[in-house]
Amino acid sequence: MASSELAIKTENLTKRYQVIHDRPERLKDLVISKLTFRKLPANQLLALDNINLEIRRGEAVGIIGPNGSGKTTLLGVIARVIKPTTGEVYLSGRVSVLLEVGAGFHPDLTAVENIYLNGAIIGLSRAEIDQVREEILDFAELLQFQDMPVRTYSAGMRLRLGFAVATHLHPDILLIDEALAVGDEHFQQKCYDWMDNFRGQGATLGLVSHDLAAIRRVCDRCIRLEDGQVRSDGPTEEVLSAYRQSAAYQEQGSGEMRRR
Repeated sequence: MASSELAIKTENLTKRYQVIHDRPERLKDLVISKLTFRKLPANQLLALDNINLEIRRGEAVGIIGPNGSGKTTLLGVIARVIKPTTGEVYLSGRVSVLLEVGAGFHPDLTAVENIYLNGAIIGLSRAEIDQVREEILDFAELLQFQDMPVRTYSAGMRLRLGFAVATHLHPDILLIDEALAVGDEHFQQKCYDWMDNFRGQGATLGLVSHDLAAIRRVCDRCIRLEDGQVRSDGPTEEVLSAYRQSAAYQEQGSGEMRRR
């Protein structure tokens, strides 16, 4: 159940990326760039366009949209992994983020060493990490592999470790980007059960996924992005319905263009 207290707030959040043309279209541009060491003109990609959101403590919010709509960028900016071009992000509580399989792990360190590394990064003491180390390894089902370098792990093993670390370091806000898509059915169910319990404790969850069934399963609110802008924000079923209608309309338009 969501409370009235804000967990996440964004104000006028914008992110632009510079797109450099590596291949000049004209021979003249190539010669000038080589002789003067000048970069070729850059275009700007507007990944996020003036995003204003409020997410309250206890909410589970899904973020959906087509490829390139800004979902991962938004999650990265909220997690302060990506710096916005303009705008502000306000967070209340400790944030844990799982942006991609294996992100945040040093490949040459063991599972145990990576647990301590990640805990230290978010400010936990060694004693605090000691208390959850076995729990993390047990949840990830990696006790027998705990002393092996992470680079020797399969994608599924890295997923299990990543989810276990992100979720068991006592976050108030958990942000997940598509990570569950790699796991098997057994581990996915473990993750869903953990997230249900997490929400029941009044914590906040943000989930980016193309799996609409997962969004429906976990989230009571949904935000639909397109071209870096919020197109709809509301109850999950309403937003999913609008998303499906939009996708069907775009597919119909693409089909008519192909027939022409």
